[in-house]
This record gives sequence, structure tokens and C-alpha cells, in this order.
Amino acid sequence: MLLLPAHLPALDWHWLWLIAAALLAGLLNAVAGGGSFLLFPAMLGTGMFPIQANATNTVALWPGQLTSVAAYWPNIRRNLRLALPMALAGFVGGTGGALVLLNTPQRTFLHLVPWLLLAAASIFAATGPVTRWLQRRKGAGEASPPRRLPVFLATIAVCFYIGYFGAGAGFLLITLLSLFGCQDLHEINALKVAATTPANGIAFLLFAFNGQVVWHYCLLAMVVCAIGGYMSARLARRVPQPFLRGLVVFIGLAMAAWFFWRNG
Repeated sequence: MLLLPAHLPALDWHWLWLIAAALLAGLLNAVAGGGSFLLFPAMLGTGMFPIQANATNTVALWPGQLTSVAAYWPNIRRNLRLALPMALAGFVGGTGGALVLLNTPQRTFLHLVPWLLLAAASIFAATGPVTRWLQRRKGAGEASPPRRLPVFLATIAVCFYIGYFGAGAGFLLITLLSLFGCQDLHEINALKVAATTPANGIAFLLFAFNGQVVWHYCLLAMVVCAIGGYMSARLARRVPQPFLRGLVVFIGLAMAAWFFWRNG
């Protein structure tokens, strides 16, 4: 029988689960969203406190969101009249949500986790109907530009949630912009990126400054998520979007159920 040398540490399955979850999170975030449903529980599984796990998850996923700014920059530049107020709203809301999280007791946040996951999974479940509604509205007539103050205030509320937890918030912004009159999906996605990037960026800085990021897990997840995102192009071509959205919803509901059982 083959024996490992005594000086080699035993393989920790938590690392394997984290690597697998980060790879799948990178894949899902690039083509459908919802990677936090996998990565956040994997972070918790390493033994982190709940707020540390949430902070580390946010920081690990942010570089992938930052690259979206470059991808959508032409659309953002054409819509600076709305993109700049939404970026400011993202900064304000993300700051508020992150500060509230940092002042939430660990046990309280852990008991909130299943409700947050359930809410986020429910948001994802609405992606199909709302996407079809957007397609029907597209080209239905000339839309008037959204009013900046209502969009600004609503974006602050959504970005507060981003700073606190964040799963499913991107779709909330898509729905919000649609309700305020935006019809072009490229414009909507660009404005979403303009708001979510500063919201998660300020949360990144606050979490890091307060020592809530477990960096050895975070850096590993960053690299593996980037690999998953790179691999996503082939997945997006081969797997139908409705199946991916259904998979994300199933994972979110399963994780919520598991946390309800664990906390009970």
C-alpha cells in the first residue's frame, strides 16, 4: 500500500470544495449570474465566520465585475447622463450596506443567510418572465429617457443590498431600469455595470480595511473564478440559457433549505 510521507499534510476537502465552487461560480457568473450561491457556502465551509465568508466572497468576485466595465465602456460612455448618477448611487448604497454588515453580529447574519438566499433565488426565478417581457417591449415605441432622481434613489436602495449581501442584485437593477423606461438590453447591462462596480468596489475596500477578508482563500477563489469565466464562452454556446437559469435557481433554493435546516 502506498503511504504518503509523514511531512505532507493531509488533503483538506474544504480546499477541493472551494476550488470546485469557485470554478463553477466563475462559469455561472459569466453566463447567467448566481455564482455566490455556490461560493459563499464554500467559504463558510472552510470555517470562516459568516461575515468573513460574505466579505471574502465579495472581494473574490469583484475583479471579474471590474473587467465588465471595459467590455461595456462604449455603451457607458454613450449614456453618461445616467451612468454617472448611477455610479454615485452605487458608491453611496454600497458604502451603507457594507457598513451595516460590518456592524451586524455574526449570529444575526447567519440567521439572515437562508432568508437572503431564498430572496435571491426568487429574484433569479423571475429572470425568465421579465426577460420575455423586455423582449416584447423592445421596439414597441420610442421610450422617454428615465428621470435621473428616481433612478438615483432606487439604485441607492439596490446597491445598499449589494454592499450587504448582493446575490441577485444585478437582476434587480435590470428590472429597475426596465420599469423606468430603458428598453435597449445593451444599455441596461452597461448601466447595471456602472452601478454594481463601485458598489462592490467600496465594499471591497471597507471589508479589506476592517480585516474581514481571508486572503489565502480569497486569492485562490479569484484565480479559479477567472479560469471559470474564461471557460464560459464554450458553455454559453452549448447550454441553453433557460437551463442555466433553472440550475441557478435550484442551487439557490437548495442552499437556502440547507441553511434553514442548519440554523434550525
